[in-house]
Amino acid sequence: MPKRRVAVIGAGMTLFRRRMLETGKELAFEASRMALDSAGMEIKDIESVVMGTAPDAFDGVHMKGEYLADGAGGTNRPYTRVYVGGGTGVFAPIAGWWHVASGLFDTCLVVAEEKMSPLHPHPQAAFWSIFDHTLERPLGTTLLWIFALEMRRYMHAHNIKEEDIALVSVKNKKNALDHPAAQLAARITVEDVMKSEPMVWPVKRLDVSPPSDGAAAVVLASEEVAKKYTDNPVWIDGVGWNVDTQYWTNRDLYYPEYVREAANMAYKMAKIDNPRKQIDFAEVYDPFDYKELHHMEGLMLADKGEAPKLTKEGVTERDGDMPVCPSGGLLGVGNPIAAAGMMKVCEVFWQLRGEAGKRQVKKEVSTGLAQAWGDLMQVGTVIVMRR
Repeated sequence: MPKRRVAVIGAGMTLFRRRMLETGKELAFEASRMALDSAGMEIKDIESVVMGTAPDAFDGVHMKGEYLADGAGGTNRPYTRVYVGGGTGVFAPIAGWWHVASGLFDTCLVVAEEKMSPLHPHPQAAFWSIFDHTLERPLGTTLLWIFALEMRRYMHAHNIKEEDIALVSVKNKKNALDHPAAQLAARITVEDVMKSEPMVWPVKRLDVSPPSDGAAAVVLASEEVAKKYTDNPVWIDGVGWNVDTQYWTNRDLYYPEYVREAANMAYKMAKIDNPRKQIDFAEVYDPFDYKELHHMEGLMLADKGEAPKLTKEGVTERDGDMPVCPSGGLLGVGNPIAAAGMMKVCEVFWQLRGEAGKRQVKKEVSTGLAQAWGDLMQVGTVIVMRR
């Protein structure tokens, strides 16, 4: 068990947009400055910094972790870069949690940044290198290609219709209309999703989140320090992470075991034995609309194959019994890979503090969850936070 409790006492995020004019260093600075202002701190109050950012190819800068250090306040203090693909945005605050819970530091600024637009012709090009050079690259695989296989397997295993999955995109893009940083907020219908451009069947353009530039940050503090700065800390009560084999061809893709294992680790630490009753709302990782459903089931917030039914019945709406992605998620707010999960951690913080504005869920909440997913359908990262 951790030596000390760790609180989130400040959060900040930039706009999420395609082709932002700011450099990655400037985006990291902007998010860091907002998080520090939120906490009532200056950079001199920060003892350590954790940076989460994805492949150097995205920003087009070699040794990107070092390049971003001064923008994120990482100079003249211990500085660590972590990266587990799309799971980075939740894994970075887990790494910050280690720093403080261990007793090594009293404060940690955790920053996640991604600037995907410099990569041409498309950010997907960077991911080609993660496939096995002998067994997979000759097939011409892309991430969209294998996610389409996963979506199709999920649909087949549970007899799920494309229209039922499309409801997630409709919900999240609508929720994002209330988010000041959102990139692709919109009022759309299931018919709009179904008629959108085919990418790799059954994935269509409106099933997918956009590539984005952006950054988000949180300030973590020990219990003693947190109480000096705020009367309303949000506690990190459970963390979990897991990595499955990189050989996606050897797994049944209908169920995300890597998420379930990470969730079980976080739930055990947070003393949660009935997540559907004890988790008030969740910011589930949704780079594709089917992934929100897939991950809800991996998080045990729904039985296998039952998440589409909950969505259809309105359970996951902002005013439902189990709000999921009240922020608008990646589908509506945007998807700067490493910063995407951090946005979800920020949103849980704001919801638990009652500071989410128009995004605030209707019911009283005391426990929230943020989850992210990455690499070759293999990494799960989970944080449970309480007011």
